[in-house]
Amino acid sequence: MVDKIEAPVAHKKPKELSIHDDVRIDNYYWLNDRENPEVINYLKAENKYTKQVMNHTESFQNDLFEEMKSRIKEEDTSVPYKLNGYWYFTKFEKGKDYPIYTRKKESLDAKEEVLFDCNEMAKNHNYFKLGGIAISTDNKLAAFSTDIVSRRQFTIQVKNLETGEILDDKIINTTGSITWANDNETLFYAMKDKVTLRSHKVYRHKLGSEINDDDLVFHEKDEAYHTFVYKSKSRKYVIIGSSSTLSTEYRVLKSDNPRGEFRLFQKRQSNLEYNIAHYNGCFYVVTNANGATNFKLLKTNEYETSIDNWEEVIPHREDVLLEDIELFKDYLVVNERENGLNRLRIISWDGNVDYYLSIPSETYTIYIGNNPDFNSNTLRYIYNSLITPNSVIDYNFETKQREVKKEQEVLGGKFNKDNYKSTRVWATARDGVKVPISLVYRKGVKLNGSNPLLQYAYGSYGSTTDPSFSAIRLSLLDRGFIYAIAHIRGSEYLGRNWYESGKLLSKKNTFTDFIDCSKFLIEEKYTSNKHLYAYGGSAGGLLMGAIINMNPELYNGILAAVPFVDVVTTMLDDTIPLTTGEYDEWGNPNKKEYYDYMKSYSPYDNVEDKKYPHMLVTTGLHDSQVQYWEPAKWVAKLRELKTDSNRLLLYTDMDSGHGGASGRFESLKEIALEYVFLLDLEGISA
Repeated sequence: MVDKIEAPVAHKKPKELSIHDDVRIDNYYWLNDRENPEVINYLKAENKYTKQVMNHTESFQNDLFEEMKSRIKEEDTSVPYKLNGYWYFTKFEKGKDYPIYTRKKESLDAKEEVLFDCNEMAKNHNYFKLGGIAISTDNKLAAFSTDIVSRRQFTIQVKNLETGEILDDKIINTTGSITWANDNETLFYAMKDKVTLRSHKVYRHKLGSEINDDDLVFHEKDEAYHTFVYKSKSRKYVIIGSSSTLSTEYRVLKSDNPRGEFRLFQKRQSNLEYNIAHYNGCFYVVTNANGATNFKLLKTNEYETSIDNWEEVIPHREDVLLEDIELFKDYLVVNERENGLNRLRIISWDGNVDYYLSIPSETYTIYIGNNPDFNSNTLRYIYNSLITPNSVIDYNFETKQREVKKEQEVLGGKFNKDNYKSTRVWATARDGVKVPISLVYRKGVKLNGSNPLLQYAYGSYGSTTDPSFSAIRLSLLDRGFIYAIAHIRGSEYLGRNWYESGKLLSKKNTFTDFIDCSKFLIEEKYTSNKHLYAYGGSAGGLLMGAIINMNPELYNGILAAVPFVDVVTTMLDDTIPLTTGEYDEWGNPNKKEYYDYMKSYSPYDNVEDKKYPHMLVTTGLHDSQVQYWEPAKWVAKLRELKTDSNRLLLYTDMDSGHGGASGRFESLKEIALEYVFLLDLEGISA
């Protein structure tokens, strides 16, 4: 029995933290030293405890892992795309965890050339990720990047595709993204700060030269910004970008002139965001300039790029968010969002054509796919819904015909989308705002309050969780669960203002929206507080921490993955990766107004001696985005103060970071643990 197993108790070592004449005592601050054997031993003790508590479910976890794995096509190949004379594929082979990258010259019937076999590259590594692949203009060289620690610090190398030789050039501590100039010997890359992991410098490297002699072409000194480099789709420009939460800036250099000086596109301004794409002598600019909250599309001559020269192409609209564009020789494709739903708009450059692709649902996801060829007469886009598997579709601009190039196969012979129902409902938040919720469940489920329901949300950074298909999720749906996505403020589901009203000094709207959605789902008999579960990861883990401090009685269980829960301490420590770049999202607690507001909701600072739901908390020792010690400290404090006998489990992956395990099947074991944690609480054992 669980109550006979001794839970680990972290030692209390009080540390005084003082600012703004306010003193906080942090008894578990010492857990932030991953080199301390006592810390490692504590994390291992928590892992052992989790294993002991869940030991009776071990065979169920294994069965569920095999069940989820059995739905995945082990031998699989991506839809090929053509770039610069070659067709490129990614494929998986049966029994192997990692992808194989290949290509064929000119024809799909040509001989296959293996570029990278990640299964071979991953051998002898507990974690492996191939970051970026960049092919030189003459198709003879491939620059690539790898991470074997899971802290997103990538090492760049170059492979000769004619001989298979790996060149001596080796660049460490990069973002993993690589950009070739058109001379086939010059690379541009972004370097990270070794402490904060902020990408802050862009270098130029000539093959064969010493890395220490690389030219620093741009240094982003403002700690609120990160920098990156890429090539325009037209292949005419190498572009350096600098980005903060609320402002962007670009510099451009012709790809044929790699030794030249980058030219400033438009100087950064507070609250001016813009993105650029090059086509036919012009740059097209998606921007919020001059109060365009939901963004608009402008264009400018490629040599006169300051804001004074920007001309309107698509005006700002109060009810439509302009998210993205894709440029083709004859057409412009615009990805828009209205009333929460994505739409693809197709406009011909001659102005004779302007229409939207029709979509027969309101719980779906659609987005522009990989379209590297300017001259193509087809648009590749991705479509799925809560009950429809992922489809890669080619749409012909001229014939208006759609060709499904590939639909995700759900193996096992049991899945039929007609057995499931998806819908969108609207909850009323406490301030009267309507909050949408996407739902999916098996047909036949009776709305009588007795159904287990898993409610998910993220709700930060303007990141929108669209209602998409998951073969893995079927393991919950087929056991009677309802799955709900709460489209709360802090995302951009209902436009840019939806995000603005869920950040900084309005952040609590994110938490209260989620809670009000929970209350709505209970009132409408989708579930009850005895069967309601909540799940969130990273900033969504902060959401989990906030809601259980505010309304723990609403939830029977919580899944918190890599949760950002020690908000005040983290935001006061500018040596932690990402902190300074986060001030525009959360506020700067060095200013008392933001400190007081942050402290009022920070999950770690608001743990109390009261009852909490059952909880499973997961993290990674090498996480570079949410440091492992945040969930570790949080669990230690919850253990100390909570007054219930509910399960409180912490599982730390000692080999991985923010994204979890690196193998495609290995990650299913973590999901199996999470799902079985919920199912066990419902008394479901098979």
